[in-house]
Amino acid sequence: MALRKQIDKILGKTLVVIMAIMVINVLWQVFTRYVTGNPSSFTDELARYLMIWVGILGAAYVAGKNLHVAIDILPSRATAKTQKKLKVIVTILIILFVFCAFIVGGSRLVYISYILGQQSPALQIPLAVVYVIIPISGLLIIYYKVSDLLNLRS
Repeated sequence: MALRKQIDKILGKTLVVIMAIMVINVLWQVFTRYVTGNPSSFTDELARYLMIWVGILGAAYVAGKNLHVAIDILPSRATAKTQKKLKVIVTILIILFVFCAFIVGGSRLVYISYILGQQSPALQIPLAVVYVIIPISGLLIIYYKVSDLLNLRS
């Protein structure tokens, strides 16, 4: 549990920093567009990539806090024993989905982007750097869900 709390803390602070950078970036974009009349060329692209990172890392953070959206009509009508079984089944399904989509799919996306040498147009950074957050978040979500499974068993 100490490791999980440490990961939560680091992830939360990382999300705050990314959001702060995004706010400053967008403010700079508005300033250069409307005050100087010469819009900055990189701000739109940077905002887009930061939004990707916030969304994907935010999903991992929410999964770790078990605050994700859930429809609880069926579990609320079930017995405690059935609720526990449903939680185990749902958690296993989440792990399988995240493994296939985030780990396998995200890793392939990073690999292909890297091999093709794709660069972002304005920032000129490898797109693999932008996409690497997908498998990283996948690993975080799987860690959280395996931890949840172990806690359900005890």
